[in-house]
Amino acid sequence: MRCMYCHGEMKRSTAPFQIDRKGVHVRLDEVPAWVCTQCGEFYFEEREVDSMQDLVKTVEEQTQKFAQTA
Repeated sequence: MRCMYCHGEMKRSTAPFQIDRKGVHVRLDEVPAWVCTQCGEFYFEEREVDSMQDLVKTVEEQTQKFAQTA
């Protein structure tokens, strides 16, 4: 697998993921990813993306519950 930007070699490693949405901040320091050995660009596989989306959705749902009780 080659990097889309610099065409360097991609290796399995980890990469950070961070999202700020609706007053919620989610940060994961080490998500499995393909990382370019040349430029550091990273790509997450579908499995990891699905898990991150599920996590964000759950956090948003729980945050809405807090807002309703306030």
